[in-house]
Amino acid sequence: MTASEARSEAKPSGGLRVGAVFPTCEIGNDPAAIRDFAQTAEGLGYSHLIVYDHVLGAVHQGREPKLTGPYTERDPFHEPFVLFGYLAGLTQRIELATGVIILPQRQTALVAKQAAEVAVLSGGRLRLGVGTGWNWVEYEALNESFGTRGKRMDEQVELLRQLFRGEPIDFEGKYHRIDRAGMLPAPPAPIPIWFGGFTPKAIERAARIGDGFLFGAASRPMQALCQALRQALDAAGRARAPFGIESVIHYAEGEERWRAAAQAWKALGATHFSMRAMDTGAALMGEKTAGFTAPRQHIDALEPFIRAVRDV
Repeated sequence: MTASEARSEAKPSGGLRVGAVFPTCEIGNDPAAIRDFAQTAEGLGYSHLIVYDHVLGAVHQGREPKLTGPYTERDPFHEPFVLFGYLAGLTQRIELATGVIILPQRQTALVAKQAAEVAVLSGGRLRLGVGTGWNWVEYEALNESFGTRGKRMDEQVELLRQLFRGEPIDFEGKYHRIDRAGMLPAPPAPIPIWFGGFTPKAIERAARIGDGFLFGAASRPMQALCQALRQALDAAGRARAPFGIESVIHYAEGEERWRAAAQAWKALGATHFSMRAMDTGAALMGEKTAGFTAPRQHIDALEPFIRAVRDV
């Protein structure tokens, strides 16, 4: 089965693509549990899995400027590209999406190499979501500049797309220099590059150079940002139809809210709608919590959600 055939099969006619956020902070370290989550999602007909990214967790206390994000040194994160290499061999159809890779704190050519390899091993099932992040301590530890992250990411996306072609390039930008070099193997098809975030700047950047946008919540403020995104696409002279839009809702909201939110986002032009049962970060988003304490609870949550929203 080709990647395009797999994606077509995963999307009900006229409906949203239904996905799940991989509960990276709560799934634990048992490879069997990780396998079971992905294979159960695929078996139930989920279109895609979303995996979050942090390389390091930082202690928040005593920082200036303060760290305001939801994750600390106590939250474990499976590395997305390594995880996808594992899942590529355990699944056949489901799309593997980063939501999001914190691109400016990573070396661009290395990200291109890792993403291309995942695309090769999975038969073209990678969606590369990228963002700027919030953890300046993590940037510092990875020897990258936090202050220039937005401008550098614009250049990174341009460079990634050139490297994905698999031919030698001669690239000289403000932040990168590649002197007649290329990357093989190339991905079997262009890798879609989506953006994520919570700010008007992130919306503007996605409308200008992205293939889609991932909203981390289904709340009314995010719906307002989605409307701003559609206006930004119009202002950039880009068609709305090929551009992907995804929203995520917390499992604890319950079936009635799942369906109502899915219908609202579909009316806004969303193409994807996903469930997150992981409680890490829920309080910051003002969401209810599921209170799961075992991987099996996350696996068991997959079926009721897709049954509720798959026909929206």
